[in-house]
Amino acid sequence: MRRLTLMLLVAGAVLAPATPAFAHSGDAPDATSYRTSITGISTPEKGLTVRTVEAGARLELTNRTGHSVEILGYSGEPYLDVRSDGTWENVNSPAAYLNETPAGDNVVPPNADPTAPPSWRKLAGSTTVRWHDQRTHWLSAGLPPPARADPTRAHRLRDWQVPLRVETRDFHISGTLDWQPPPRTWLWWTIAALIGLAAFALLRKWPRSVRPLTLVAALCPISYAVGSALDGVGPSLLLITVGLLAGAAGYRHPPFLLALAGAAVAIFAGLSEIGALDAAVLPTALPGGLARTIVVAALGSGGALALTGVLRLRAAIPAAPAAPVYRSSHD
Repeated sequence: MRRLTLMLLVAGAVLAPATPAFAHSGDAPDATSYRTSITGISTPEKGLTVRTVEAGARLELTNRTGHSVEILGYSGEPYLDVRSDGTWENVNSPAAYLNETPAGDNVVPPNADPTAPPSWRKLAGSTTVRWHDQRTHWLSAGLPPPARADPTRAHRLRDWQVPLRVETRDFHISGTLDWQPPPRTWLWWTIAALIGLAAFALLRKWPRSVRPLTLVAALCPISYAVGSALDGVGPSLLLITVGLLAGAAGYRHPPFLLALAGAAVAIFAGLSEIGALDAAVLPTALPGGLARTIVVAALGSGGALALTGVLRLRAAIPAAPAAPVYRSSHD
């Protein structure tokens, strides 16, 4: 139990960073076939950093230079301004509305004119901002032509730039957009099945193996939550709770708690994340192979624990007493 408590404290420290400003809200990102990468800033400056987050769905810029840095919109107009007192958005920039969704399909209101003087509204007091940017995404429907022609290998789709400005000095973030082929989904499902069968057989033959197996099951949701948080995805308290539940089941392992914890791990750390088995780019900072291993381990170990708990529950139910047999006095 002490190990689990320490594990949760470490996870909590990782999952509770300073909250950045968001230029828009949005749902949790999905796994994707498109890899957005940053190659650099044309004029590097100490205190100015950029990275991709949420499987490349957003860019993140942190400005600790002490002066204002503007992010320019699609017509070269001021869009975001990251100042020492926080992040501001120009409501007259069409990008302020187009970037509310990854697909850029929002209606731009008539007042959004890139030639109009900026009208700034404060988004947050943070000097870190995250935003969708169409210049870094593939927006067309269907597969890119190179991927259609050869879906077995990666393809460079384009190089991209996002312009920045400090006073009158213009520079830019540069990067690349690539299409990545999907992993071998059938192989990962096979591994999940083998893990489940092996774990179930181990639990049947050596009942005391329940503790190490529940520890493995507990690590799956917690480690995936940590990896997602490092990639900028919001902290998953649900996954942390599932990990805690699995750890508690291993400490005492009553049959009902064992079944409940196993099912929770299989559902929330396994089935809810099966997109990781179908796409190459995942919303986590963990290597793709490691993230998929966690998902299939959650499916296999969680399923085995749930089935074991159900069988132990059934075995603990006392058999109904046999009905008495009455004989007549003539027998």
